[in-house]
Amino acid sequence: MHIVLVEPEIPQNTGNIVRTCAVTASVLHLVKPLGFSVEDKYLKRAGLDYWHLVEIHYHDSFQALRQQYPDRQFYFVSKKGPHRYTDVQFQADDFLVFGKETAGLPMPLLEENWESCIRIPMIPEARSLNLSNSVAIVLFEALRQQGFPLLT
Repeated sequence: MHIVLVEPEIPQNTGNIVRTCAVTASVLHLVKPLGFSVEDKYLKRAGLDYWHLVEIHYHDSFQALRQQYPDRQFYFVSKKGPHRYTDVQFQADDFLVFGKETAGLPMPLLEENWESCIRIPMIPEARSLNLSNSVAIVLFEALRQQGFPLLT
């Protein structure tokens, strides 16, 4: 699986996601600009000693990332998505795209990909879940559907 963080802002969230990607053999894609330095001590601490276990790619824009993988399925995770994440049949090379902590994914990106937008159900009054929790929830459902490949 591929996890995409579009302009992440909080180093601890990204560090936690590094750990999640490491233990699941998922590839992490970070789309610039990042709201922190990759040398940030909080980022490193949250990722613990898992950095060598994860494949990380940096992209100058989401469009650049998409051009690199034109034939892949991208799912855009947003509270505004019309489909529940559990309604999707995920495949091994799918991309799960998450937005920045303060604003989520840009509305034009969601509108361009509306049928591939998914959400995690929550009460209407809640603004959002924590980014690293959201990644874990959707990623583990995708892996569950595939029989947890590579995991013991």
